[in-house]
Amino acid sequence: MAPSGHALTFAEYEAAANQVAHVLRETGLRKGDHMAIFMENHPAMLLAEAGAERTGLYFTPVNSYLSAEEVAYVINDSRSRVVVTSTAKAEVAAQLAALCPDVDRWIMVDTTNGDHVVDGFESWDDTVGAQPTEHVAAEQMGAPMMYSSGTTGRPKGILRPMFDIPPSDTSIGVLGIAGLWRLREGMVYLSPAPLYHTAPQVSVAIALRMKSTAVVMEHFDPALYLELVGRYGVTHSQVVPTMFSRMLKLPDDVRAAADVSSLEVIIHAAAPCPVPVKEHMIEWFGPILLEYYAATEGNGCTFITSPDWLAHKGSVGRSVLSDIHILDDSGRPCPVGTSGTVWFAGATDFEYFNDPEKTADSRRDDGKTSTVGDVGYLDSDGYLFLTDRKAHMIISGGVNIYPQETENLLVTYPSVLDAAVIGVPNEDLGEEVKAVVQLVDGVEGDAALEAALIGFCREHLAHFKCPRSVDFVDELPRLPTGKLYKGVLREQYWAAHDTRIV
Repeated sequence: MAPSGHALTFAEYEAAANQVAHVLRETGLRKGDHMAIFMENHPAMLLAEAGAERTGLYFTPVNSYLSAEEVAYVINDSRSRVVVTSTAKAEVAAQLAALCPDVDRWIMVDTTNGDHVVDGFESWDDTVGAQPTEHVAAEQMGAPMMYSSGTTGRPKGILRPMFDIPPSDTSIGVLGIAGLWRLREGMVYLSPAPLYHTAPQVSVAIALRMKSTAVVMEHFDPALYLELVGRYGVTHSQVVPTMFSRMLKLPDDVRAAADVSSLEVIIHAAAPCPVPVKEHMIEWFGPILLEYYAATEGNGCTFITSPDWLAHKGSVGRSVLSDIHILDDSGRPCPVGTSGTVWFAGATDFEYFNDPEKTADSRRDDGKTSTVGDVGYLDSDGYLFLTDRKAHMIISGGVNIYPQETENLLVTYPSVLDAAVIGVPNEDLGEEVKAVVQLVDGVEGDAALEAALIGFCREHLAHFKCPRSVDFVDELPRLPTGKLYKGVLREQYWAAHDTRIV
């Protein structure tokens, strides 16, 4: 762990994972049951996942920046029966028991800084430490059930079938990802992102399975990232484009002093990378950048190497998982170079947990072709270029933000008549959150009201979902059906850009 320096050996990992497995079995959880993990980047997070993985459970890492109401929604929606959290999240965790009556067991990880376990929670050290370190009987492979904003206001669990294999085996899915990302046994893998995100969770899990050293940053810092590469001889890492931007903005002497000679592969995804940023990173790190485009749903995937990207700048690659179809709003194929909705045909073995209607809405009539709503085009060589976001999704620093939650909250404010939340250009984050608000008659929008609205949002939602700024308008553009026409609003802020990607 960095920068704390806390280390965990494979022997310690193995013993503690078995102890967690015994806790879960003791609680009565069986294959297909669910648990949730709500904490910052912490070794216990990986141990809790390992215990779930060897007892056949679905485990859900919960965004550690969510409010109590938001965390409770995920816990309840996932039907989690055990929740593991930490004293660092005690303020939010203390509110959860009253909001989640179906949870059987609450476990809190102690820290060494004097924090204490909240009343109603079991101590991780006492509970896990009391268990045997041998394997539980009849181990079964479990799996993560990650949450994605998708195309509705509330996030939904993305459920994939479990592999019917023992946890000592490696699934064909993991082998496929490892091969695509060029991961290898004995590598030194640096993970700079929150482990509740899909890509960091998957990549660190693969690194452990491949007998490799995993260096996990507790918080991303660009200078520390470079220092860790040199200190540990990092060979592989996965980042989001915002991290590239922040490394490039470091002082020249810091960048010049960085030893990145050990790097073999840098993988990036989560958001499109601005062309100038990627050009500079390839110049600095060499042609070792691998980019893929995929959703948590896993319904499709594209991939591109640095040499291919240099020949098709701005592309996110060609499909490696299923056929790509670019269709217009009527479902007709778009010509080469013409933008439309991106559909993938074939890899559709996911479902939205306990939501068959939403699952059906993601498919075409053939049941085999699905989309997450992104817009782009194919060139004559079959390379995909993304030109717009999902219908209303905001991607800020690689984090998906669905604005409806924020809009629904804003309209409860006494002086707000209507509200739209959109993504506007931000050179560092790609997009930032902005609210455009229509006030009730007689109320004037000013700096004080803007600050009040931002503060109101921050009282109820995770900060990354809250607007950084608020604009006031006389009337929002709504269609006669009541649908908000966000394209008109967004165009005002994106008019100077050729695409919706900074």
